[in-house]
Amino acid sequence: MARRQRGRPVHGWLLIDKPAGPTSAQVVAKVRWALDARKAGHAGTLDPAATGLLAIALGEATKTVPYVTDADKCYRFTVRWGVRTATDDAEGEVIATSGARPAREAIETALGAFRGDILQIPPNVSAVKVEGERAYDLARAGEVLDLAARPLHVARLDLIGTPDADTAILEMECGKGGYVRAIARDLGEALGCHGHVIELRRLWSGPFDVDEALGLDEVERLARTPDLDRRLLGLEAGLGDLPCLPATPQGATRLRNGNPGLVLSSTVDYGDEAWASYEGAPVAIGIYRGGELHPTRVFRLDAD
Repeated sequence: MARRQRGRPVHGWLLIDKPAGPTSAQVVAKVRWALDARKAGHAGTLDPAATGLLAIALGEATKTVPYVTDADKCYRFTVRWGVRTATDDAEGEVIATSGARPAREAIETALGAFRGDILQIPPNVSAVKVEGERAYDLARAGEVLDLAARPLHVARLDLIGTPDADTAILEMECGKGGYVRAIARDLGEALGCHGHVIELRRLWSGPFDVDEALGLDEVERLARTPDLDRRLLGLEAGLGDLPCLPATPQGATRLRNGNPGLVLSSTVDYGDEAWASYEGAPVAIGIYRGGELHPTRVFRLDAD
């Protein structure tokens, strides 16, 4: 006899305003417990010291995570000048210091080189894989890493304020794979004064905004109640700008079985990616070809 899965078949998104301290995995575990959900994951790790938006996918919504992680994101962060650390944040060992402090005008000028399409070397303590191992594991084991530069598109990088000579507050909108700590490190080097991140907050990611998120204390207060269920966003909320195509009844049945299904479309072109709905519920994601959607991911919202 098949072993019964633990928890409820909960499908959707819950947005969390992560506090400093817990890991992203710990926040996911807390949300999964609070909703008694069978399956959960997050769309983009935040370091333990970081705060802000952590989008938690539940159940079949985990199939839409790549559409959020691949989307642009916005961060507000504070850089401390005069110190470089091994991790490019306040947690690491100090490896260089400087008495120089940049003027506001110098910071504004230097930011231009970090906008648009740039190459960025990830921090040694990052999730980048090196021969199958995470860079942070190798770095913490004492290995000397020489990580390759990676392309990054920075749509916006602005100086928000300079509270004092030692710190600057910036905001950055960037694509997938951007490291704020690397921006702080490289900006400090460009200004000849060193720098590292002391505060980091994610403001939005793809379609999700931190202003719509719950604090962990509220999650605990509403745990295992219908009120928390009502705070869930639909599975389709993670699909952003991907077009939606209504499926015919027969098309929906075929799509649910993993076969191409007839959809109604007047807005997408042959070869475009889209998702199909039937009676208001998401059915599948796939490629549109000649009146049919060819599924790449099928949603099973009625699975027990």
